[in-house]
Amino acid sequence: MNIGLIALSGIRARDPELLAAGMTFPGFLERSKVIASLPSLGLLTIAALTPAGHDVSYMEVRDLPPSDEDLPRFDLVALSTFTAQAFEAYELADRYRARGTLVVMGGLHVTSCPAEALEHCDAVVCGEGELAWATVVEDAMAGRLQPIYDTRAGSFDLAHAPVPAYHLLEIPNYNRLTVQTSRGCPWRCEFCASSILISERYKQKPIERVLSEIDAVRAIWPRPFIEFADDNSFVNKAYWKRLLPELETRQLRWFTETDISVADDEDLLELMFMSGCKEVLIGLESPEAGGLSGVELRRDCKPRRLPGYARAIDRIQRHGIRVNTCFVLGFDGQPPDVFRMVEEFVETAQPYDVQITLLTPFAGSALHARLLAEGRLFEPAPWGHCTLFDVTFRPAQMTAEELRNGFRRLAQRLYSPEATARCRARFESQLRARMAGDRRRAASTVQAATVAAERHVAP
Repeated sequence: MNIGLIALSGIRARDPELLAAGMTFPGFLERSKVIASLPSLGLLTIAALTPAGHDVSYMEVRDLPPSDEDLPRFDLVALSTFTAQAFEAYELADRYRARGTLVVMGGLHVTSCPAEALEHCDAVVCGEGELAWATVVEDAMAGRLQPIYDTRAGSFDLAHAPVPAYHLLEIPNYNRLTVQTSRGCPWRCEFCASSILISERYKQKPIERVLSEIDAVRAIWPRPFIEFADDNSFVNKAYWKRLLPELETRQLRWFTETDISVADDEDLLELMFMSGCKEVLIGLESPEAGGLSGVELRRDCKPRRLPGYARAIDRIQRHGIRVNTCFVLGFDGQPPDVFRMVEEFVETAQPYDVQITLLTPFAGSALHARLLAEGRLFEPAPWGHCTLFDVTFRPAQMTAEELRNGFRRLAQRLYSPEATARCRARFESQLRARMAGDRRRAASTVQAATVAAERHVAP
C-alpha cells in the first residue's frame, strides 16, 4: 500500500485583534514559529512501525495543494491532530474519503472524541498508536478495517520504542526535531490534555533508546537542536543525571518543559548547561495564590512554591539556561487585576521569555468536564476555539470581555520590543557572569596544576 501520514500542527487563533497586535511581537512570534515547525513525533513513530513492503510518506498539512484534484494519492491516509485543528482535520479526511481513500485518525483529540471523529474517517485509534498500527495496516490491506482500535486497556513498553522515521523529513523545513524520554505525568493538572490522555501511568524510556534516537537525528543533522517532547522532563532527576553526560558527548542544543523543582538541584542544572540545554519552559501558571489553588489535582503544591518563583528563575538563569515562564489567564481563583500582577512579576523576575495563554477546556481534560457540568462553556464542543488564545467560557471573577481585553493588553505590553529587550539583557548579563566564572575556575585549576607539578620537579 501507499500510505500517507499527514500532520496538522502549528498555532491557531481566531481573535482578529490579538492577531493584529500582541501575537506579532518578538517573544510570542519566536515561540509560535518553533511550534509551527515541529514535526509530528507520533506519525514518525508509527512510520517506523509500518510493516515492510509498504511505501510511506510524511507531510505537513500546510504543504498540501488546495484543490482535491491535486491532493497526493494514497491507499491509506493517517491523520494526527490537536483539538484546535480537529475541524480542519475532519475536512481533510472528508476530502480523501470522497476519493475512495481509507482514512485513519488518532492522537489526543481523537482519543477523547472517537465517535465525533468516526463521522469523518474509516477508523480511529484511541490511546497509544504503537500498540495498534501494525494491525491497522494489516486490516486495511485485507479489507477488514475496524472502526475503533482502542489500546487504552494496555500500555506500550517504551523499551520497545522504535527510532522514529526522521529520514522521511525535509530537515531544512524544521528548526528543531523532537525526541521523547518519558510519557505521561505523575501530577494531574485540571487543564492538562497532553500525554496523560493516552497513558495513565508515567513511564520512562530507557537511556540507550533515547541515545539511539538522538544518534539517528545526528546522522542527518550533525549538530541538531532537540526538543524533548515530554510533559515534564525532570520528574526522575536520577535518570537525567545518567543521561546528561551522554548528551554532552554528542554536542547538542536542546530545550524542554519542566516544573519549577529543577531549580532545587544545582548539580542537575550544571549538567544541563554542559550538555547543551539552552532553555526550559516552566508552567508557573499564575503569579498569585488564588489562581494556583486546586490546579494540581493530586498534590496541589503550586501555591507552596509561589514565594520562591523569582529566586528559582534567577538560579536557573545564573547557570546559563534561559527560562520561558508560562502563565495561564482565566483560572477561577484569579482576581480581575491578575494581568497587572503578571506584568509586575515579569518586571521583577525578568525571565528570558514569557508565554501567556488563556485557560482552555481541551477535549478529554478534567477542566472541560467541570465547565461543561457547570454550564459555563459558550458551546459544548468549542474545539475550533481551543487555541490557547481565544475565550471559550464564562470566567468566575470577571466577564469574558474583561478576560479577552485584559489578555490582549497584557500581550501588547509583555511582547513589546522594550519589554523583551529588558528581559533578554538581564539573561545576557547572567550568562556573561557565568562564563567569566568558568574562566576564573579554569585558570585557577591550571595554576594549581602548575604549582603541583613544580613541587615535584627534582632540584
